[in-house]
This record gives sequence, structure tokens and C-alpha cells, in this order.
Amino acid sequence: MIDYLAIQLAIINGDDTRTVKLVEGALEQNAKPADIVASGLQAGMIIVGDKFSSGEFFLPEILLAARAVTRALDVLRPQLSDWDAITRGRVVIGTVAGDIHDIGKNLVSMFLEGAGFEVIDLGTDVSAEQFVAAVKEHSPDIVGMSALLTTTMPSMEATIRALESAGIRHQVKVVVGGAPVTQHFADRIGADGYGADGGAAIELCRRLIGK
Repeated sequence: MIDYLAIQLAIINGDDTRTVKLVEGALEQNAKPADIVASGLQAGMIIVGDKFSSGEFFLPEILLAARAVTRALDVLRPQLSDWDAITRGRVVIGTVAGDIHDIGKNLVSMFLEGAGFEVIDLGTDVSAEQFVAAVKEHSPDIVGMSALLTTTMPSMEATIRALESAGIRHQVKVVVGGAPVTQHFADRIGADGYGADGGAAIELCRRLIGK
């Protein structure tokens, strides 16, 4: 019997060496790579996200857990015949126009990738037009926008309006986050969701696309 809980625990503990060893052992026991990803890696990272949201974990624990997942995926990826089949969804993410802060965005990207999402990071100071172009090119399930400055928050609304003008707003769910952003602001500009932190972003994105 495959001990997926042990894999989860190794990720929670940020033990990349043990995570890889357990994953290799599971493969030797003929476990399906997709099952290892879903029941081991992704499940472990979701728990890490919950612990971050509750204040039990901080950035160092997140970085260690993410490294463990990344190393395990390096082992598993050659064994996965259909990588797209196990991804939870595709997210285009970026810091909005006029804002060059990326720590929060990078943390959310790390959480989402660890939890099984494909993340396309547009970087910082991303214009509404760049978001629109990325949606047309990549057909994501979700667009994520981050802002750390109150002066750049209006760029979030401008991006949503640009998606509407381009006739593609209905194709994606839009989520927003960042230190000055609130649920009230998200509701006012017509976003589909607000994430207070990286851990919350996992659950939010899973809920929005029904996974």
C-alpha cells in the first residue's frame, strides 16, 4: 500500500530528500505517477497553504515545501504521459500596471504551482493590454492580479474593463490580491474572488474552477 500521507508529511516538513526517496519508492511499488502527484504532492502543498493562512507557517517553511515538491516533480515528470490531465487549471498572473512589487505575486505563484496549477507569470508592471493578450494566447481558467500600492489598485479595474471590451471577460475568472486590496474592493470592481494570501489563493482558485 502506498503511503501518501508520508509524502505529504515530508513536504510539510520541507524535507526534499525524504520526499524524493518516498516518491521513488512509490514508483517502485507501481504507483501511478498521477496518483502520487494528486494524493501526495498536491495534497501536501494544500496543507502547507492552510498552515500559512492560519499563521502557523511562514515564508521559510513555504520555500522548503515548494523545493520538495519541485524536486519530486522532476522525478515524476518523465513518467507522466499526460501532464495536462493532472493539472488543476491554468492561471495567468501578474502585478498590475505601475507596480513593480513581486514578492506577494511570486509567493502565490509558488503556492499554485505546488498545488498543481499551471502558472504563466507575466511579471510586474503588467498593462491591461498585456493581460488581454495573455488571455487570448494562453486561454487560462483564471487571471490573477496583484497590487501593493493603493495608487495602482485602479489598474485592476481597468484590466477587468479591458477584458470586457475585448469580449473575453466571460472566458476567465478574475482574482485579485495584495496588501491594500480587500474583499469589498474586489466586489466593487467586479472581480470573481479575493485572496488574502498565498494559502487562501489555492482554495479560492480550486473553488472557482470547481476542483
